[in-house]
This record gives sequence, structure tokens and C-alpha cells, in this order.
Amino acid sequence: MRVWKFGNDIDTDAIIPGRFLTIYDPAELAKHAFEGTRDEFAQEVRDGDVVVGGTNFGCGSSREHAPLALLGAGVKVVVAKSFARIFYRNAVNTGLLPLISAGTDSVRDGDAVTVNIAGGYIDVNGKRLPVEPVPGFMKEIVDAGGLVAYAKDLDEVKTCNTE
Repeated sequence: MRVWKFGNDIDTDAIIPGRFLTIYDPAELAKHAFEGTRDEFAQEVRDGDVVVGGTNFGCGSSREHAPLALLGAGVKVVVAKSFARIFYRNAVNTGLLPLISAGTDSVRDGDAVTVNIAGGYIDVNGKRLPVEPVPGFMKEIVDAGGLVAYAKDLDEVKTCNTE
């Protein structure tokens, strides 16, 4: 996996421009991810790549399209110093894992990265950067593929337990 590095205050309009908000398919949204901000992203991103930002990643308009575009592009994890609260929740709710790390300044575009959630760190070119622990219920939501899938799983468990 490799890093796509962004700076501070990356807003949702930079992730997916507003003119594409009529699209709901993650794969279609991915074709326009970071359009006008970093045009090569949509063409060169690979499954498993990691987006790394600075502070206030995902600020701006409240739109689920931003994490959906990243998921559609194959990004499963975004690491930043901090996230806009609504982006953070939208990410979890759609199945994208937001990780908080104070060490993102040392990360460079194109670095090799491995994510170790259980160990509480990301490994960037052999250097371990700690990440804040992910609450268990949020990890379960992400692992299920988002809040809707998580709720369906819970409903199925309830149904099985009552029969």
C-alpha cells in the first residue's frame, strides 16, 4: 500500500466536487475523487492505498459522497491529525476507517504504508507511527461495511436468537 498525502483543511468539496453529488455509486464517484485538487488520484490510486492528511480532514459540507468516493477508489483507511466530526462519522457509517495520528507530518506522498490497527500503529517506510485506539463498536461498524450493513447484521442476529 502507498500513501496519498494531503495537507490541512481538506474539505469534502476537494474530495468529491459538488457537481457529482447526483451520483451515488461509489465506483462512479471514485472516477471524480479529488478532481480539480489532485487530478491524477482517480487514475492512479490502487486498492488498499491510504490517504494521509493533516488537521481538519473532511471539513466543509456534510456529505457521505466524500467517504464513498474514497471507498470506491479502493481506499479503506484515512489517517489524519484530526478530522471534521461529520466526516469522521460519515466515514465510519459508510465503512471507511478514519485513524488519528499526530505523526502525519513525517509521512510523504508515495511512502509505503502498512496499517496495524490491533497494534495501534501505522508503519511508514519502517517507522511506526502510533494511532489513537478505535472504539470497538466503531471498528465493528467499519468491518461490517458501514452502519446499514452493521444494523442488518444485528437484525439477523436478533431474528436467529428469537426463533
